[in-house]
Amino acid sequence: MDSPAHLVIAVPAAPDTARPAGNGRVRILFYAGVLIVTLNFISPAVGFHVIPLSFVLKNKLHLSANGLATFALWAGIPGYLSFAFGMVRDFWNPFGMGDRGYFILFGALSTAVFATFAFVPVSEPVLLASALLGTFSFLFLWGAWNGLGSTIGRQLSMSGQISSIWNFAGSVTIFAALLLGGVLSGWLEELSADGAIRVLYLLAAIVTAAIALFGLWKPDAVFAHLKSETGKQRNLPADLARLARHWPIYPALTAWLLWNFAPGTQTVLQYYMSNTLHASDAQWGAYNAIFYIAFVPTFALFGYLSPRYSLDKLLWWGTIVAVPQMVPLLFIHSANAVLLAAVPMGLMGGVANAAYMDLLIRSCPKGLEGTLMMMSWSMYALAGNFGNLLGTDLYEHHGGFLACVIATTLVYALILPTILFVPRKLIDTPDGKFFAEH
Repeated sequence: MDSPAHLVIAVPAAPDTARPAGNGRVRILFYAGVLIVTLNFISPAVGFHVIPLSFVLKNKLHLSANGLATFALWAGIPGYLSFAFGMVRDFWNPFGMGDRGYFILFGALSTAVFATFAFVPVSEPVLLASALLGTFSFLFLWGAWNGLGSTIGRQLSMSGQISSIWNFAGSVTIFAALLLGGVLSGWLEELSADGAIRVLYLLAAIVTAAIALFGLWKPDAVFAHLKSETGKQRNLPADLARLARHWPIYPALTAWLLWNFAPGTQTVLQYYMSNTLHASDAQWGAYNAIFYIAFVPTFALFGYLSPRYSLDKLLWWGTIVAVPQMVPLLFIHSANAVLLAAVPMGLMGGVANAAYMDLLIRSCPKGLEGTLMMMSWSMYALAGNFGNLLGTDLYEHHGGFLACVIATTLVYALILPTILFVPRKLIDTPDGKFFAEH
């Protein structure tokens, strides 16, 4: 996933920025955790409203598996352009407040979108329009956090800790959101399509309004230690050329893309559980919740290991363990067995996922953190939705669920040779030492 071992990586820590220690770092991680929790709870990919919305499309608007995957493909269009949102974050400083300005402005806009569409009669085009606008607003919020989080990791020499809290808090939130989504979906089944969407979108509006208010908070523990790199006089063509010449981004993005290209998950597994194993909406939500929460122990393990072992070792061992992540699904014959399989599956992926994110943060060119990190979410959206579309085709026409699991495992295995291209100086040190030495 990276480049020649002799390449020198120019990602220095800001020399004039003090590095907090002890309680200061705890407060920074707390601030980051609150942001991650709130944003993941409303995420168009894994938020609490995603499962209920998918079942409105499936059960009330009667979309097929391929139809639902196609809807997701179109709704994900803003996500394919995530890098553009990150680029805006690196060049535009709303209200002169940096990333906090994005939380205030686009938190308010997201609230307006959800509150408006809560009262529009439901149809597939209306839901697609709301998904597109909601994702558009959310990506500005997500771009602000990605830029802020990677800047904290780089400037304060804590990329491993930021990756760990990012994944830890995110997974706990996704667990709660998906569990709530499954239960909420079952309750909303008793309502009409219009009634279900109204409840769902008004709840979403409350969450995004909280994000807008959160932007007013400016804790010194975080911002007193950061040197602002947004809103400066910049040369866009020169920065884009600098990004294109920065070799470390290519293997890092490739590994991230392969990791998120999983034909055996998402719609395929939802329809397999629902139609073949006769799982309820709540069981599908429970599977997703258990799967994500099972990542947490190994995310915590990564947080413990990252200051003690080089990222190189964590990448290799994390990936080796993660390659057969989907294999437990081949041994299940009931919906309850899927819930049990979710535990080892989540545990197997935690170290790898955190290591890939640490690698992305280390690969960021200085001043283009938002652009690079949001480019990774472009890869996430493209990989997730096109993998999902390929999976539904395999599932319905070319070998069924078994073919999807095999395809996912083979894609994951391709990450191993990708690691050989990572520049050695990028991953030969533990967390906290790389930025100090470079």
